[in-house]
Amino acid sequence: MRLDKYLKVSRIIKRRTVANEVCDAKHVTVNGKIARASLDVKVGDIIEIQMGSNLTKYQVLNISEHATKENAALMFKQLS
Repeated sequence: MRLDKYLKVSRIIKRRTVANEVCDAKHVTVNGKIARASLDVKVGDIIEIQMGSNLTKYQVLNISEHATKENAALMFKQLS
């Protein structure tokens, strides 16, 4: 699954266009490397998002094309 779509489906970022813009601004890294929106996300990847002075880390636990509000929280684990 594409990184921007994963961020939207998992509800880490509310809109796919915002997720795409954050990736284009080079504020997202996957496994320590700057990631583009088209990067394929795999289970076990570590996603870091820099929003202003806040750095948040997530570990990918599950990938699903569609997720309800309850299932979206099971798609990742917040590390910091």
